[in-house]
Amino acid sequence: MKKTIYISISAIAAILIIIYFVFIRSGGQTYSFRFEEISQGDITVFVTATGTINAVTTVEVGTQVSGIVARLYADFNSIVKKGQLIAQIDSTFLIQSVKDAEANLERARAQYTDSRRNLDRVKILLERGLESQLNYDASLTTYESNEASLKSAQAALDRAKINLAYAYIHAPIDGVVINRAVNIGQTVAASFSSPTLFTIANDLKKMQVETTVDETDIGKVSTGQKATFTVDAYPEENFTGTVSQIRLAPQSVQNVVNYIVIVDVNNDKLKLMPGMTANVKILIANASNVMRISNLALRFQPPGDLIDTTGSVQIRKDSSSGRSFRNMGDFSESSRARFKALGDSIQAAHGKKLTPEQLLKELQKVGGVRPDWSRPNEDGNKTKPAAQKKSYSYGITSNFPEYQKNAYEPSHQSGRGRLWILKSNGKLESISVRTRLNDGRYTQIISEKLKSGDKVVLGATINNNSETGQVASPLSGSSQQRRGGGFR
Repeated sequence: MKKTIYISISAIAAILIIIYFVFIRSGGQTYSFRFEEISQGDITVFVTATGTINAVTTVEVGTQVSGIVARLYADFNSIVKKGQLIAQIDSTFLIQSVKDAEANLERARAQYTDSRRNLDRVKILLERGLESQLNYDASLTTYESNEASLKSAQAALDRAKINLAYAYIHAPIDGVVINRAVNIGQTVAASFSSPTLFTIANDLKKMQVETTVDETDIGKVSTGQKATFTVDAYPEENFTGTVSQIRLAPQSVQNVVNYIVIVDVNNDKLKLMPGMTANVKILIANASNVMRISNLALRFQPPGDLIDTTGSVQIRKDSSSGRSFRNMGDFSESSRARFKALGDSIQAAHGKKLTPEQLLKELQKVGGVRPDWSRPNEDGNKTKPAAQKKSYSYGITSNFPEYQKNAYEPSHQSGRGRLWILKSNGKLESISVRTRLNDGRYTQIISEKLKSGDKVVLGATINNNSETGQVASPLSGSSQQRRGGGFR
């Protein structure tokens, strides 16, 4: 009997405690909200990268013969023309090689002439029966051997003359000397590889930025996109360029895969210099005069006791398929009428034989994102930039088509989001919106129920009579302690 009394008393106490915390204590709590208005403005999406400015064509001038640098006719920043003499290797031994080759040629020519006379003499004697066939064959072999030796000596002389000509270094292209790697008196050895004497940039009025783009962003980059960049030498000036090439060769740095993107730049004012570091922003997409909202508002999730459930969306089940669908109670009358008319027309076109699933797919095809780039999209995106004609490096004429990756289409990156508005009863109502471009701070939204100037909730804070209040996290709806309450 006593045990039953104790159990009853404990149950009543627990019920009273629950009633206190649920009805009495919670009833004394109020919320403070932080709002933000939906604004009308522009959203621009960039991919940032860092690169190096280089000349479009840079040629390293070397030497094919070894020797001592005897003369230098060009220095740093020298403007040279194609064919002009810019350096000379000591040609003392090369001249002697030419003379030696000439002497060998004269010797070979004399032997060839002697063997020719001997062959003619033996042939006449053979015809008269005064010489044997064996001696004639031997004379013919000697003549043919001396003829080959003569050709070899002539080739050796030509090679010696070519090496002598290589001692005089000429500019291979028109341009500016941006580097000189040798001095007079320095010995260069060309046994295994050609040593570099000068580096000549073809045209400094046409530069390119060689950037590295992370693999997570390379899918958004396409040829023809506009790019802006700054350099440390002119921090207040923005330079513009165009993406001309996306190279397929990957570069792995600390397990991060990057791809090289080339941006063509006009340098008519000659402010940009080779080797400068460029901070590049590639324009991926932009939308003008669209509705936008802070990203924080899309991440906000209120606690359950703040959500208004009186107008929640009901779920109906289709009798034929057994699948559940949301009703259209969260759409406006005009939206319901438009979708109903669209669905009726699609059913009529298919003889009213479409199942609800097939009808939904057709509605998504017709009413989804429009991939047509020939005119502006409904989200304000501009038309796709046309790929510009490829300009190859100096001396390169490509006879083959060039591989081009698929162009990035921002209109395909649409999604769904949810915003919260405060009703007159102090509860929050969710509004579903379509999301498009995101620049890291704002997200473009499309909604028929919201308009510019409407206030949406960014966060909620519980205000208690005590000095501490619980703040609703905008990310997960959980609570954390904060002194003094206020906004989160």
